[in-house]
Formats: sequence, structure tokens, C-alpha cells
Amino acid sequence: MKLLIVEDHPSLGELLGKHLRRSGFVVDLAQNGQAALAMLDLSQYDAMLLDLGLPDMDGLQLLTQRGRSRNPQLPCLILTARDAVQSRIAGLDAGADDYLLKPFDMAELEARLRAVLRRCGPRQSSRLQMGNLSFCEQHRDVEVDARPLLLPKRELALLEELLRSAPRVVVKDHLEERLYALNEAVTPNAIEAAVSRLRRKLATAGADASIETLRGLGYRLTQASA
Repeated sequence: MKLLIVEDHPSLGELLGKHLRRSGFVVDLAQNGQAALAMLDLSQYDAMLLDLGLPDMDGLQLLTQRGRSRNPQLPCLILTARDAVQSRIAGLDAGADDYLLKPFDMAELEARLRAVLRRCGPRQSSRLQMGNLSFCEQHRDVEVDARPLLLPKRELALLEELLRSAPRVVVKDHLEERLYALNEAVTPNAIEAAVSRLRRKLATAGADASIETLRGLGYRLTQASA
């Protein structure tokens, strides 16, 4: 899953990004409202973590302007030191999905983020499955025949995208956008290499789901016939 963090305090933004990347998220960081709006036009996100006290605009203004971006219904968790009840009401009325006061515990942040994603996402279950292959989005773990399959973060994100889209084809450009932050360099064969590694690991683990390459189109996850 891909997140946009909008936080003007550099050290806090980097701390949030580092923690959430360790938890398996792809993270972009914006330090002002205009940068955030540009990112919302460039990439598709699963959720936004928004500080209200931005240097160039109020966070509520950004929240209302997201409707004109590629992410008009983007779930939003507000992170702010504004503790007045009226501020919380204003944020929720402007379209935020939850509100977390600073300072906060990282474990609570993750729990609230997962709750927002469950409420706002199109999926009814936190577990994605194909045959004997199972992926838990909440705990971000993979099992084949109920046995754990350990995957590095990039391959885990790739599997998630393929499972969420199955049996539809996922184009390479979409995978690059979802698996990499905007400031990350992506080599020409990065996606092909990740697909190759994941395909090999699924086969070795005995998964009856495999990755099919459609030349000139993209990739899709298919289940072996019984």
C-alpha cells in the first residue's frame, strides 16, 4: 500500500516515513500543501496522513482540494497538535476519516491507519487468497498451505497488487507507481526482476498460483487448474 505523508516538520516526517516503510508501506513525503497537491496529481495513494499546520496553506484547505486530484476520495488521517473540539469537528466535516493528536504513539498511529483503510477501502476482508496462497493485509504476512512464506517488502507489495487485481492484468507502469516512492530511482528491469524473484519463490513454496507475463501488456496472477 502507498501512503502520502504531509508534514512540514522534517524530523517528524522522516520518522513517520521510516517507521511506516519498515511496516511494509510505500511512502511519499510532502513538506507543504503545494507539494502534496502535485503528488496527488502524479500518483495514486491508499491513504494520506495530514498535518494541519502547513507553511503555505491550512491542512483543511488541502483536504478540500484533493477532490480535484487523482485521489478525490482518498482516506485521510489528520495528525495535529490542535486539541480543541471545534478543530476536530472542522477536520472531520472537511472530509477527514480520523483525527490523532500529537504527540502520539506509533503503535496507535498504525492501528488507526489500518482502521481507516478497512472502513474506506473497497475490500470486505483483510485477507487476500488464491488457491492455497493467502496474504493478510493487516499483518502483512503470506502463507502457502498455511505455512509461512517470508518475502522482502518489495516482493510483498508486488504480490499484494497482483492479488488485489487478480485475475485482471496489471500493467508495468502501474506496478512501478505502486511499488516505488516518487523520489526512488527505478531501473528499466526492476519490475521484471522482482516478478522473476517472486515467481520463483511461489513455485518453490508449492503455491498453486503463478505469475503470467503478457508481453507488451503486463502481469497477472493465475491459479493452476485442478
